[in-house]
Amino acid sequence: MGEQPTFTLTIDQNKYLSTDARDVHAILTVSSTGGVTTQSVAAEAAEVIIIDTSGSMSGSKIREARQAATTAVHTLRDGVYFAVIAGTERAKVVYPGGNTNLVKASPATRAEAERAISRLSAHGGTAMGEWLKLAGHLLSAHPSAIRHALLMTDGQNNERPEVFASVLAGWSGKFVCDSLGIGEDWVPAELRKVAEAMLGSFDYVRNQGDLSEFFRRLTQTSMSKTVAELALRVWVPQTATLKFVKQVSPTLLDLTGKRTDVNPLTGDYPTGSWGTEEREYHICVEVPPGQIGHEIRAGWVKLVRPDTQEVLASGNVLAQWTDDLAQSTRINGKVAHYTGQAELHELIQDGLSARAMGDVDTATARLAKAQQLAAQSGREDTARLLEKVVEVDPATGTARLRRNVDKADELELDTGSVRTSRLRKEGN
Repeated sequence: MGEQPTFTLTIDQNKYLSTDARDVHAILTVSSTGGVTTQSVAAEAAEVIIIDTSGSMSGSKIREARQAATTAVHTLRDGVYFAVIAGTERAKVVYPGGNTNLVKASPATRAEAERAISRLSAHGGTAMGEWLKLAGHLLSAHPSAIRHALLMTDGQNNERPEVFASVLAGWSGKFVCDSLGIGEDWVPAELRKVAEAMLGSFDYVRNQGDLSEFFRRLTQTSMSKTVAELALRVWVPQTATLKFVKQVSPTLLDLTGKRTDVNPLTGDYPTGSWGTEEREYHICVEVPPGQIGHEIRAGWVKLVRPDTQEVLASGNVLAQWTDDLAQSTRINGKVAHYTGQAELHELIQDGLSARAMGDVDTATARLAKAQQLAAQSGREDTARLLEKVVEVDPATGTARLRRNVDKADELELDTGSVRTSRLRKEGN
């Protein structure tokens, strides 16, 4: 066994509530340090690389995809179980050919995989649910491994929405999947669904020549994971209601609907696999009225291994009623920051949706407000992208949508809206 990382859980909140307040907000910061060293044995891992080989991938796209898949294979460490899938309207294991089992990475198997990848050609349609289903079956043969898939596509999913949704629901929590879109014909909402179901990321590769680097980086991140599946276990009192659990950093993921009941008062929320990293989560607990001066534990949060029930870190969310206005109106900095980041995401999504439907007034209002919020919260990258979509007159404050917007700018804005910035420390 490799050395295991050390986990810490810290909680930021303002515990003081006015007599008419009900909601308790808290930001949970989970950090892991240490873990596998060069002298220790790495954790068991299983990786599936999924390449869109539909007809729209012809020409330079399939060449870049072959190179990217090869880069991913060569980034795998020795001993990792892996396979490569070609995706059209069906899913096919192209390496190991005709085999339904993953093989261990070695110089010999990497060379064999590279030869198989070099023969990939573009034809057929797009059925991402089929691709994910085959990846799930391959990965399910390694239940104790850190299981990960990397999916790349350039087009729109041809499956019926209910079929795709059924696949995502069936495999949610079974493995992590990171997705990439290339070109300008894919739909961010589809890869967003994959990310939300599979606890992964999704991104836009604006320049095809960068695809190999994206594959290398995502595979390298997957190889750095040392703990397979962890969950946030949240208890609230019988008189309270847990309104939501959301990951807010490094990306936005709503975990609320992924609850697994431990008992009537306690639920587990999956967080996927971990390496040396830090993530932040936002929880909100609704509590009943309380008497001035009375303090309660509004929530008890633990980071656990669901299979062994081992508790790796824990912390308390508190609530105390007060008639001191200064105490009850003080807003915790982290809570305010991530509430603003979530609002920015919603404004961008609402604005882009309204723009697509021809609702100019709504799109203009939402995107102009998003631009203002992005500038205020230090999201200069997002603010620059918003400037390419909506124009605001600095003198009058009047906003209008730009007429000719580069599709690549719109895709970059859409996909980037799920990424969040960390709260700046004072003095920085």
